[in-house]
Formats: sequence, C-alpha cells, structure tokens
Amino acid sequence: MKEYQTITEVSGPLVYVEIDEPIGYDEIVEIETPSGETKRGQVLESSDGLVAIQVFEGTEGIGQDASVRFLGETMKMPVTEDLLGRVLDGSGNPIDGGPDIVPDERRDIIGSAINPHAREYPEDFIQTGVSSIDGMNTLVRGQKLPIFSASGLPHNDLALQVARQAEVPEEGDEDDDTEFAVVFGAMGITQEEANEFMDDFERTGALERSVVFTNLADDPAVERTITPRLALTTAEYLAFDKGYHVLVILTDMTNYCEALREIGAAREEVPGRRGYPGYMYTDLAQLYERAGRIKGREGTVTQLPILTMPGDDETHPIPDLTGYITEGQIMMDRDLNSQGVTPPVDVSPSLSRLMDDGIGEGLTRGDHGDVADQLFAAYAEGKDLRDLVNIVGREALSERDNKYLDFADAFESEFVDQGFDTDRSIEETLGIGWDVLSMLPKEELNRLDEEHIEQYYTEDVEVETDSEESDDSPVSAD
Repeated sequence: MKEYQTITEVSGPLVYVEIDEPIGYDEIVEIETPSGETKRGQVLESSDGLVAIQVFEGTEGIGQDASVRFLGETMKMPVTEDLLGRVLDGSGNPIDGGPDIVPDERRDIIGSAINPHAREYPEDFIQTGVSSIDGMNTLVRGQKLPIFSASGLPHNDLALQVARQAEVPEEGDEDDDTEFAVVFGAMGITQEEANEFMDDFERTGALERSVVFTNLADDPAVERTITPRLALTTAEYLAFDKGYHVLVILTDMTNYCEALREIGAAREEVPGRRGYPGYMYTDLAQLYERAGRIKGREGTVTQLPILTMPGDDETHPIPDLTGYITEGQIMMDRDLNSQGVTPPVDVSPSLSRLMDDGIGEGLTRGDHGDVADQLFAAYAEGKDLRDLVNIVGREALSERDNKYLDFADAFESEFVDQGFDTDRSIEETLGIGWDVLSMLPKEELNRLDEEHIEQYYTEDVEVETDSEESDDSPVSAD
C-alpha cells in the first residue's frame, strides 16, 4: 500500500493530495498526522495527478507532513442482526459501552438502487398510534413519508412516539417484537437532544428493537453525509436479508443538507438555489429511494425523514425537493403548538399519497377512507368559518355554521390532541373520528355510506370545546 506525503492544500473539511496512480471515486483514505492520530476520509473527486478527500473527523492537525494511505475500497458498514439494541456514533462505531460488533458481512454504504421491475407496490398499513397520521395520513409499508417541521416545534417528541409505538398490526402479537425494527439516524443534534432520545429509548424498552446512529452538532459536518447511508444500509440488511419490517427515522435532514452546502462551498462549486449544491435533488433521491418492498422478500423498508423548514418556508429548497421525491408530507403547525395541541399536526396541508391503497376492509376498516374524507371536508369548512367569525362574530352565523365551528374545535382537542404518550389503535382513532362527526347533523355527512352512519353515528353527542369553555370569558364577550 502506497503512502503519500504530498498534501498540497487543506480547505475546510477537504484535503487535496497529489498522486501518481489512478484513485477510485468514494475510496476510503487513512490520514496519519505527525502526532500519531489516524483520521478517515473519502475520495470526493479524483483527476489526473490530484484527489480531493473529505475527512470525517475534521481536518484539525493535518498539515503537509501528514501521511495519506488509500485503502482501495469504499466505505462499508458491518451488518449483523446483533446490531438491534445498539447505539452507534455517526460513523458506525459503538458508543454504548457494549462489546465490539462481530459482523455477518460488510456492505457498501452507497447500496444498490432497487430495480423498478422488482419493486412491489406499498399497500400494507403501519400503525403509529398517532391519530392524525393513522386516521388522516396513513403510513404504509415501503412508503417514504417526511415530517415537515420548524425550529422550536416538538418534532423530536413525535419521532420518539412513532419509534416506540409503530407496529404492523396484522403480524400478530407474538411476532410484533421480533418482526418489526426501528433504525433511528440522528444528524447534527445537540448532546441534550441525544440524551433525551436515549433516555426515552431505554425507559420504554424501544431500544431492544432499534439501532440508533447519533451524529452530534459538534461532530464534523462531513460525518453527517454518511450517517443516513449507514442507517439505510443497516435497514436494508435487516429487511431484505432477515425479514424485518424496518421503519427508518432520519432527523434532521436540514442538517444533512447544510453539510452538503458546506462541502460544496469548500470545493468552490457553482451554487444552486440559496447556495445549496445543484445536485442536492439527486443526492436526496439516493437516500429516499432506498425505501420500498421487493418482490419475493418478506421484509420492507419504510422511511419517516424529519426536516425543519428554515424560516418556516415550505418553498425552501430542502422541503421543496423532498416533496418532489417522497409520497406526501406530515405538516407540523406553529399555531396548534402555541395552543397546546400535541402533536401539533395540521392535517389540512398534510398528505399521504399511498393512503388509499393501505386502508379499507382487510387492512384497517371498511369505513376508514370515507371517515377521513368527511373529517377533512368538515374541518376545512370549520376553519373557513373561523376567518368569518373574526369579522362578524359568532352571533351572526347560522346554527349550522356554529356546529361546524364547534366541530373544528373538537377535532383539534379530541382527535389531533392526544399527547406524546398515548398509543391509539386504529379502532380507537376511527371511534374518536365518529364521535366528533356525530356533532354534525346526519344530513351533513354526505361523504359517508348510509350503512356506516347507521352503524357508527351516535345521537346527541356533546364534546366540550375550547369555544364553549370560553363563552363567558372577557375575551369572548368582547
């Protein structure tokens, strides 16, 4: 193995080295500093006589007297079923004090794209226990459904709730623990957030069926570019080799994209929108498209990436490009959060494009699709009437309009607001949906079958709403 001492430049996370032989793209590199410290890197660009290396552990201490060795192989993840219950850093090294990982094999973290002909259409329900997702924006096995959040919103709490509650109800109780696994990849989180994640995983026992990767905010930004690939490689092994239904939760994709921008700036690339690399769409697609099902394989990979929209702007390149690639989005809302609704999911702009194929008779319940449609329609009308109330007051509205206003309040307080510790089955979720729909007259339920109305509609339902509680308050009187 040749060793070079021909470093010509160090720029941010990049090291430039002169070479006299062909070097492969993505090849792994070891850089030994004069102090004896060894750092790993990856070839980012290779041309005649010069290579650019991105260093995972940061370039501090690397000078022209450092030694560079090219290992002749790409980055690989040691995979084994024993990874379940383990906590790893952003480079795949154990940090939980447990034994060394003895892998069944080592897999290239770039992975192979799933042949479109070999893909099986996603159509099996995953129960998260969160009504606003299960009832209104259902997640199905093999889907990629991102959560669009914003700075200061409790997206981490929602991620933890889904991680510990998610299950495949059809599999049977005795198989749930062994057949369902969670791969949790955290990028650029603070130490406080990391401690919160680990405390929750250990307290609830969710760690036993999880593999956790943590890249902290003070870790090198370059490491963030490999953390999701390590997580997805692990998920693919558990799913397609060991038959698990794997839910991959990646947070926060915004930190990942910021790392791409930092590397692009160090390489002096021509920037795209808002300074992000022009190839960011392709790069994100390489990650998101690793979700799916393969014909003839029992396991599945489902993705739930989480991103915080800079400036609450859904047209920002990160959520914008993510929305093009993925099959819908779950939108978190700042106003609902300020009202104390948890989780603060705004179902109106949220969407699951594969929902219709994953619900219904034999999957959830025969009335599920119609109930969701009716809830969407009634809630939309109630929200429109809120704007009108701000102008003319409730007294000017008809009895019908007031019922829709009460429905909108009840929908948020009873259906959406459930806290982060409540695990609802799909039967409970649909039951609550019928309870709030029963506040409306039967003739208004024009999206529901008569037989379902006869079976589930409840006469004279009274749900206490925020507006009713505040009728006598000075604010309401004004």
